Amino acid sequence: MFRKILSYGVIAGLFVGVTLSAVVTMAGGHQDNGMAVGYLIMLVGLSAVFVGIKRYRDQDLGGVIRFWPAFGLGLGISAVAGVLYVISWEATVAFTHMDFATVYSDMMIEQERAKGVSAEALAQFTAEMEEFKVQYANPLFRLPMTFIEIFPVGVLVSLVSAGLLRSSRFLPARQVP
Repeated sequence: MFRKILSYGVIAGLFVGVTLSAVVTMAGGHQDNGMAVGYLIMLVGLSAVFVGIKRYRDQDLGGVIRFWPAFGLGLGISAVAGVLYVISWEATVAFTHMDFATVYSDMMIEQERAKGVSAEALAQFTAEMEEFKVQYANPLFRLPMTFIEIFPVGVLVSLVSAGLLRSSRFLPARQVP
C-alpha cells in the first residue's frame, strides 16, 4: 500500500504543482479566476486518488475494499501530493522572485476599494493585509498555509472515492481471460 501511496501521490503532486506553477508564472500572479482555476487543477490532479484506490482494490485486494482502508489510502496519496505541491510552490516563488503576498494583498485591497467601502474600513483592511504580508514572509506560516490549500480537496476526493469504491459493483475489476 505504501508504494501505491507514493506512486499516486507523486503523480498527483507533480501534476498539480507543475501545472499551477506554470499558470501562476504565465499570469504573473494576477488572474481574475485564479482560485477557481487553481482548485480545478487540484481536482484533476487529485483524481489520482480515485485511480490509486481503484487499482489497489482491483489488483491487490481482488476487487473488494472497505471504506476506512480506502479512505486511508486516499489520505496518504493526498498528503504526498500536498507536500509536493508545497515544494513546487516554494520553488516557483523562489525562481520567479514573485512577491505573492504583495500581489495578493494589492488585489484584495483593490477589490475592497471597488466595493466602495468607507475610508476607515479600507484603512483597517489595508492594515490587515500588511499583517498578512509579514506573516506570509515566515515559512512556519507559509508552508502549512500552502499545504492547507490542497489537502482539504484531497480529503474530499478521498471521501467520495472511498464511498464509491467500497462497493465492488461500482466499476468492477475486469476479468482477464
